[in-house]
Amino acid sequence: MVPLDLKEFQENVSTQFRPWKRSFQFWVRAVDIYTGYKVVQVRANFEKNAAKRDAVWENQHQLAADKIYNMCTHLGGFFLKVAQIIGKPDLAPAAWVKRLVTLCDQAPATPYSVVKVVLEKELGRSIDELFERFDADPLGSASIAQVHRARLKGDKIDVVVKVQHPGVQDLMMTDIRNLQAFALYMQKTDIKFDLFSVTKEMEKQIGYEFDFLREADAMEKIRRFLYANNKKSPVQVPRVIRNILTRRVLVMEYIDGIPILKLEDEIAKRGINPAGKVAAAAKQNILKSLTLAYGQMILKSGFFHADPHPGNILICRGSEVALLDYGQVKDLPEKLRLGYANLVLAIADNDPIKALESYRELGINTLTKCKDEQKELLRLAQTMFDTKLPPGVTMLQPFSEESSIKKIAVQAFPEELFSVLRTVHLLRGLSVGLGINYSCAEQWRPIAEEALFLAGRLTDIKGSSRPRRGILKRIFGS
Repeated sequence: MVPLDLKEFQENVSTQFRPWKRSFQFWVRAVDIYTGYKVVQVRANFEKNAAKRDAVWENQHQLAADKIYNMCTHLGGFFLKVAQIIGKPDLAPAAWVKRLVTLCDQAPATPYSVVKVVLEKELGRSIDELFERFDADPLGSASIAQVHRARLKGDKIDVVVKVQHPGVQDLMMTDIRNLQAFALYMQKTDIKFDLFSVTKEMEKQIGYEFDFLREADAMEKIRRFLYANNKKSPVQVPRVIRNILTRRVLVMEYIDGIPILKLEDEIAKRGINPAGKVAAAAKQNILKSLTLAYGQMILKSGFFHADPHPGNILICRGSEVALLDYGQVKDLPEKLRLGYANLVLAIADNDPIKALESYRELGINTLTKCKDEQKELLRLAQTMFDTKLPPGVTMLQPFSEESSIKKIAVQAFPEELFSVLRTVHLLRGLSVGLGINYSCAEQWRPIAEEALFLAGRLTDIKGSSRPRRGILKRIFGS
């Protein structure tokens, strides 16, 4: 009889019950946060004094922010990505943003001893054989992987080694399914939006992130596209080191820069007035580069980087921008790419009829009993797919009673469009953070016109027979 290894038995039992334990932890926290808001909603309805009512809501936002932060910190993994999605100044309450923005770069790191084992198992060679130098402390650690700075044997240029956290995939899939169940409940009770389709697209995209071979292909494809379609690429894309690549290990060139979240500190450190013309010009150039790159990727190619949260953006010398992490990319079908180009024109031209046509083409099904249905549908498009904030507004509140999302039920929303929606909202968050209120739809108009023109759907382009000429001058007015 084989003797029982008690330690191994305990580990196996713990592994089997871990998803159940994690699900329990999520639901206890989610129900607590949800019921807190419902109680405050009832209290607020009975409070006639507007200032007191606002104070009640602000207190609840602060309590919820602490609870959400603790949940994301404790559970980690997928919930760090949720924090990146909802922790934006244009979407979530200010108290949430203040707490959640710090989670972008603070995922727990895997110990170097474990990283070393993963690397040597994946690459079939020891670290000392492959690398002249390998920094044990990571540059950063995210929900799926962490990155280390290193130098290959016989090379003079530094590289970045991205290593997947072991055992994290199954837990993230458990988290997503719990969120899907919560989304189904929310869309039936509180939010008239097809949240379930959004979470299904998240499940698909995050599943792709565990394949670094796919990520390397995506990085190279986007790099080739941007460098081929511009005299100078609007953003830097790291070069893949192909001969050291597996499904769980990715090696790429090191790009020197500072995270965009530390831009204000860097400006102050250099003695530049943060409110002055030099700082404003630098911020405008950064946003210009990102806007042009994304407009070309989404509307011209259809294949785009779908995760522009602050942790993936570096600011390099001369206000140049580097775009990192190509785990989440999206390849829009031709019909959706052109349909979205048409919607961009509708938003840029403030055209409700064209917006309604675009909804139908894209497969966005809505139900509304509004008096001015067309106007509200255009407002909904602007809320979902444009970065511009209305005059005097510093934060959109899409789930307030006056919001178009409350007035219009979105019964069906194509899963593929969620990546575009998320990208636009992340760009809006960046623009709010940089203090620049702009319309990506207005700036993407010439790219959208060119896409429709080349597809034979637009016979004339406003103001120009050559759509590429002067495109930068039409963006940001410079």
